[in-house]
Amino acid sequence: MMHPAVDTRRSRAVRAAMLAVSLAAFAGAAAAQDAAVPNRESAVEIRKQFMTDLDTLQSRFLALAEAFPADKYAWRPAPGVRSVGEAFMHVASEFYVFTPMAYGAQRSPVIPRGPESFKKFEQMSSKPEVLKYLREGFAYTKQSLAAVPADSLGGTRKLFGGDYTIVQTTLGMSGDLHEHLGQLIAYARMNGVKPPWSK
Repeated sequence: MMHPAVDTRRSRAVRAAMLAVSLAAFAGAAAAQDAAVPNRESAVEIRKQFMTDLDTLQSRFLALAEAFPADKYAWRPAPGVRSVGEAFMHVASEFYVFTPMAYGAQRSPVIPRGPESFKKFEQMSSKPEVLKYLREGFAYTKQSLAAVPADSLGGTRKLFGGDYTIVQTTLGMSGDLHEHLGQLIAYARMNGVKPPWSK
């Protein structure tokens, strides 16, 4: 858990390291020369399991977003680190952009290309905005993934300048989204908010 006294430089280094880990998850299996490329049937099953995982993730993101009081959405653990609302909006941005791209689907035009567009999107971080974009972004990603033809799920696809299988991109996206869920659980605990599913 990140201590509130973490300085801005360290928080930038942590964000850079988290990005590197996410990209490494995509690239990890590519290092193995004999990495298996899933056939059509296996790829369809992988998508099915990933979409089930996405349902679970979304239910928890929404439960946490609802549980946070509106006045806590601007709280951040340290200067330069995403606030509660910005962290939720980052998840929504992944639903609009990177999750569809991981399956070869089109990113949403809701977030134009470029880092400034992502930054602007994440700054729309009030509770009503978070709930709206979490729901709409998730609907977009589910529709996009379901629409990808089964025949195009096998083999490899270009992403971030490399060739990756659906196994690699699925593990990369799943790992990244679970990481953000853990981040938001930590934010909740630091603010005395109990995750609704926690016993």
